[in-house]
Amino acid sequence: MGIYEELVQRGLIAQVTNEEEIREMVNNGKATFYIGFDCTADSLHVGHFMALCLMKRLQMAGNKPIALIGDGTTMIGDPSGRTDMRQMLTEETIAYNAECFKKQMEKFIDFSDGKALMLRNSAWLKPLNYIEMLREVGACFSVNNMLRAECYKQRMEKGLSFLEFNYMIMQSYDFYYMFQHYGCNMQFGGNDQWSNMLGGTELIRRKLGKDAHAMTITLLLNSEGKKMGKTASGAVWLDPNKTSPFEFYQYWRNVDDADVLKCIRMLTFLSLEEIEKMDSWEGAQLNEAKNILAYELTALVHGTEEADKAKAASLALFAGGGNTADMPTTELTNDDLGGGQIDVLSLMVKCGLATSKGEARRLVQQGGVTVNDAKVTAIETTFGLEQFTGEGLVIRKGKKVFHRVVLV
Repeated sequence: MGIYEELVQRGLIAQVTNEEEIREMVNNGKATFYIGFDCTADSLHVGHFMALCLMKRLQMAGNKPIALIGDGTTMIGDPSGRTDMRQMLTEETIAYNAECFKKQMEKFIDFSDGKALMLRNSAWLKPLNYIEMLREVGACFSVNNMLRAECYKQRMEKGLSFLEFNYMIMQSYDFYYMFQHYGCNMQFGGNDQWSNMLGGTELIRRKLGKDAHAMTITLLLNSEGKKMGKTASGAVWLDPNKTSPFEFYQYWRNVDDADVLKCIRMLTFLSLEEIEKMDSWEGAQLNEAKNILAYELTALVHGTEEADKAKAASLALFAGGGNTADMPTTELTNDDLGGGQIDVLSLMVKCGLATSKGEARRLVQQGGVTVNDAKVTAIETTFGLEQFTGEGLVIRKGKKVFHRVVLV
C-alpha cells in the first residue's frame, strides 16, 4: 500500500485535484508540499496537530515538506471560519509567535540536510509594491468568484473588511511564489481553505500557462479531522507551559467513545493492521483504546518520559489514589488563606477552574465540583490550612478536569 492509499484509509483525504498525479507523486516521494501556519498565538494547538502529523507521514515516505510560517498573512487576518475580524497583532508579537512555532515544529519534522524547509511569507509579501500587486496578481482574480467563496460568505452579513478580502490573494501568491522559487508542487489545508487553495492553482495557471497547472496539486485534510481540531482550538496547546502533558493526556483520554477509534486512525502512527483489530472493541475496551490514544499522542508531542508520567498519574486518579505530582498544580500562600481558610468559589477562581465566582457557583450548584473524592454540595464550603498538608487538595471539575492545590 502506498502512502496515498494509507492517507485515504486513515480518513485524511476529503477533496483532491488531479488525483492520479497526486497518487503517483506522493507514493514515489516526488511531492514538495506546503502547509501554512498563521502566527496568531505563541503556541500551536491541537487544531494544527493533524497537519503536523500529516507532514511527518509524508516526509517519512520521501516527500519534502515546506512549513510556511504565515508571519506576513497574519498581518492581514484569515476570515475563514470566523464571524468577526481577527485581532491585529504587532510585528514584534508575530515574530515572537513565529519563533515559538519553529521550536514546536522541529519535534515533528526533520529539517536537517535540506529534507524540509521552513519559510516565512513576509520575505516575499512585505516587499511587494501595491500597484504592481494589483496589476500582476489582482487582475487574475474575479471578485464575483471570490464573493461566492465559502470563506467569505459567513462574513458578508456582519461586514467583511477590504483588508481581509485580500487574504485569498495573499495566500494564492504564497503558492505561486513557492512554486517558482522552491519547486513547491502541492498544497495541503483544511476544507475551509478550499477556495483560497484553488486560487493559488488558478494563479499559477494564469501566470505560467496550462502546463504549469498540470504540476500543481491540491489536497485537503478530511473535514472530520478539521472539526476535531476546532473543538479544542485555543484551549489545548502543544506548549507544555500552556497545557501540561497531564492535561494533554487527559484531553485525549476523555474523547467521546464515538471518536476514539477515528482519532487513533487519523492521528497515531500505529499500523492500520493494529487499528483494524480495535474496530470491534466496545465497552471497557474503549477505555483501553482511549489510554492508547492519549499515550501515543502525548509521547509524540512531549516525549515518552512525560507520557509515562501522565499515564501513571491518570491511572492513579481513576484507581482512586496514587501519585498526583504530575497533575496541574496551583500553589497558594498563607496570604491566600486570609483568615486561615478559603471558600470553594475563591479556590476555583484562583486555580483557573472558573473565570468568576458566578461561574464557580453554578458549577457547585450543578454538582460538578469534587474535592478529594467528596462532592461539594454547598457554595459556602471552606477549606482550612490543615487540609492542604501532604499532597494537598485534588479538585475535579466535571468528570474530566483534575487539579491539585498545595500550600507553600
